[in-house]
Amino acid sequence: MLIKDVRTTLLRAPWREPPRFSLTFNRPRELVVVEVETASGLTGMGYLMPLAGGMLTIRACLEEMLKPLLIGRDASDIEGIWKDLYQATYWTGRMGITLFAQSAIDIALWDILGKRAGLPLYRLWGACRNRIPVYGSGCWRGLGPEGMIDKAKRFVAEGFKAIKMQAGHLYDWRDDVRHVRLMREALGERIDIMIDVNMGWTADRAIEAGRRMQDYDLYWLEEPVPCEDFEGYFRIAEALTTRVVGGESHFTRFDLRPFFRHPKIPMLQPDPMRGGLTELRKIAAVADTWGMTIAPHLFHELMVHLMASIPNGSWLEYMDFLDDLWVEPVVPRDGLLSPPERPGHGLRIKPEFIREYALKG
Repeated sequence: MLIKDVRTTLLRAPWREPPRFSLTFNRPRELVVVEVETASGLTGMGYLMPLAGGMLTIRACLEEMLKPLLIGRDASDIEGIWKDLYQATYWTGRMGITLFAQSAIDIALWDILGKRAGLPLYRLWGACRNRIPVYGSGCWRGLGPEGMIDKAKRFVAEGFKAIKMQAGHLYDWRDDVRHVRLMREALGERIDIMIDVNMGWTADRAIEAGRRMQDYDLYWLEEPVPCEDFEGYFRIAEALTTRVVGGESHFTRFDLRPFFRHPKIPMLQPDPMRGGLTELRKIAAVADTWGMTIAPHLFHELMVHLMASIPNGSWLEYMDFLDDLWVEPVVPRDGLLSPPERPGHGLRIKPEFIREYALKG
């Protein structure tokens, strides 16, 4: 189990269906893939999809700051390695690039341990359930109101019981309210509608728009204000009957501490790229202490293991960003997702995908 090598591969590929975060978004699909190999030949894989660039910087961090600390370590020392990497990069890190790089390592190490044990991660951690509800995400603001509704109808036709649409940034808030009304009229009363603002409003604007959106029976209002504005979150939560949720832009349980101290936000959405699987499990445990649930950000094919192993899991977010990447994709059926029974996280990238899209040099 001694770590022999750490390899990083960068992938740049076209989107299957380009996201329309905005009218001008045109970045290719970019992935950082990290393989950790042990002396016995056992290899674990971790991966990131940064979405906003930084692949070369993450690779440099892995090579310069993390890899030298990993060679010769026992790959099963996952907690100790997490602590040591976090402390070693504390002066220049704590968040951002160093945590992204560390998260990829952490995912790979858990993959190794699951393979060594012959167990899928959710069973290694203690299985809790094997069917998790999934909502259809990707009703992008850049599609316009008609495009968002068309995408939502596709999800409903595939058996999803909930969808997420975007608001803020491109539109006046009154237009956002109108879009929500049109979505509710199109989907009827039995489909849950989530709204994602992507930190696009002030607290005052979120209260103003949110009060009008409440008439359309929203399931949640997500990231209404910048992630640093905890008081804004709490003010919005007190003013609305709609759930106010967030957490995908926060790094580790330390960054989420204000939410735990004042648990007015009933559901957290941590991102595995901001602390790895080790940190997500801690966030879930602390959240459970305060009656909060977990609905992680993206990476359903990996997050299904987390959600199947905790008692306070809520929803998985489904986007088909990476379905074409895997030898055996993990896809929902009738709005539900089950974890694979393969050892580790059970994900393998198609060799032909790597051959075609790996960056050279």
